[in-house]
Amino acid sequence: MVPVNDDADDPDDDWFERALDDEADAAGDPDSSAGDDPAAVDDDTGDSTPEDGDESLFEEDFGSALHDTDAPAIDADVGPGTDGPEGFDALDFVLGGDEPDFDEAVDSDLPRLDLGIEGLDRMIQGGIPERSLLVAMGSAGTGKTTFGLQFLNHGLEQGERAVFITLEESRERVINSATEKGYGFDEYVADGQLAVVDVDPIEMANSLASIRNELPALVEEFDASRLVLDSVSLLEMMYEDRAKRRNEIYDFARSLKEAGVTAMLTSEASSETAYASRYGIVEYLTDAVFVLQYVRPDDFRETRLAIEIQKIRDANHSREKKPYEITGEGISVYQQANLF
Repeated sequence: MVPVNDDADDPDDDWFERALDDEADAAGDPDSSAGDDPAAVDDDTGDSTPEDGDESLFEEDFGSALHDTDAPAIDADVGPGTDGPEGFDALDFVLGGDEPDFDEAVDSDLPRLDLGIEGLDRMIQGGIPERSLLVAMGSAGTGKTTFGLQFLNHGLEQGERAVFITLEESRERVINSATEKGYGFDEYVADGQLAVVDVDPIEMANSLASIRNELPALVEEFDASRLVLDSVSLLEMMYEDRAKRRNEIYDFARSLKEAGVTAMLTSEASSETAYASRYGIVEYLTDAVFVLQYVRPDDFRETRLAIEIQKIRDANHSREKKPYEITGEGISVYQQANLF
């Protein structure tokens, strides 16, 4: 673990304005993303250190998109939402019927939105309240990043503007990964509808106070309605002191809510249970928690993936555990299959 520098925050460090120039320059270089391997998913950031003389915290981020400021709906009755997944035996799931088993409906006039994940949206009555703070929580390989990409893509297809902040991948790798899934992130970036930001987690931790102060204005200026941070766990591990970690993440979560955007965090699950994050913080700060986990039967024939909604504030939702798979197009939840 690399401790953060508590004295690194500079209120006069206008990283956002400099980032505009950085990305505007990068946008004019058609070869800037060549050579990246879109299949690589695990960057080693644990031993990285901030480079002296870096002009901006956010390299190649909001610039060209901000300068340019001026979908198909998912059919829940078509596709894998109508059948159980291949490879699941009859003893592993039960048919849940055509509609989720909801509790009493929540009476609320809050504007709502869909996640854009087939099968999962049908588990949420009326949709997610706008401006909620969400977390997709799971161990490695459960599709957390795909969850975030799919969430943004659904909004982009409907004409919304969005921001993807990655602490794990390069900007080009995120765009390439989304493009391989059929999401037009490269076009959205070129059109100024999407900003993809790659940030070193150590630098972000050292500049978190500045980011918190500027984030609401940044989101308002970009007119973003959806934002994803992948992954909050890398940010959490930058703090050695537990109290400081808790306070910093709390303040950052509050700044996301004040930004007026529907934001999603991805988080590693605890090694002890799938129902808690690595540091046991974000699940208490967020409005909605989606648990992505491996399900291993007693006979160890095959490892399956299952999703469960742990909570959603101001929304009624199914409490069933549903199997899902990660395909070349994203995550698909099997609506009629209920895992025991």
